[in-house]
Amino acid sequence: MVMEESKKVVIVIFGALLNAIALNLFLIPAKVYASGFTGVAQLISSVLARYTPFTISTGILLLLLNIPVFIIGWRQVGRSFTIYSIISVAATTVFLGFIPLEQISKDILLNAVFGGVIAAVGVGLTLKYGASTGGLDIVAMILSRKKDKPVGTYFFMMNAVIIFSAGVLFGWEKALYTLVALYASTRVIDAIHTRYEKLTAMIVTKKADALKKAIHAKLVRGITAVPAKGGFTNETKEMLVMVITRYELYDLEKTIQEVDPQAFTNIVETTGIVGSFRKD
Repeated sequence: MVMEESKKVVIVIFGALLNAIALNLFLIPAKVYASGFTGVAQLISSVLARYTPFTISTGILLLLLNIPVFIIGWRQVGRSFTIYSIISVAATTVFLGFIPLEQISKDILLNAVFGGVIAAVGVGLTLKYGASTGGLDIVAMILSRKKDKPVGTYFFMMNAVIIFSAGVLFGWEKALYTLVALYASTRVIDAIHTRYEKLTAMIVTKKADALKKAIHAKLVRGITAVPAKGGFTNETKEMLVMVITRYELYDLEKTIQEVDPQAFTNIVETTGIVGSFRKD
């Protein structure tokens, strides 16, 4: 278990490094904006540098923007997810301070594509191991639970604000290249991490009570227990059915492995749900 947690920390930090490389060597020098809170931090930093005598780095702004979100996420999303998200944002801030801010290519299209792809690899790896790069990921998850709308809806709304703001403040050419970077990021993240926002897990286990307790300790999700019987052994079992978000898949798989490695688990794509899938 310690080895697994250490591996997760290393992956999250590596993802943060890739994100920082994409920003300082490609996106920021070309004034092309990333998605989510990173893009918001870039915009605020650019506005302060242009219109005020004050300058604040993108890394520091990213950390400051995430503080209230982390507090809310701790209470409403889950402690494990939030802790690793804090590690991701803190590591990104540190790397942004160490990696020199310089432009590798003068071609804005190359900066947009490579910056978007490199950042997306970092984000995709972070999501795959049950964490996030903070900010918009957590906000979107909270809003999705409260309003029962897809997480992608809120991603689109926030990124639309970033693109529009970039166009108004710095010219529509920058906004269009920002759109290219966002498109490249989305495609790569989808390739690395599941593109489906909700998944249904069906877990057949002989340790249902222990497994329910362990899952509820990590995930704020409802579970339906259905009596089951082994087709060959006639052993009495239970099937636990639950709907999770894509961000929670890693924690669920790890919990099942810890409590009942012999459990049979089927994960299927969920196109929609009716009603709440939170834990009561």
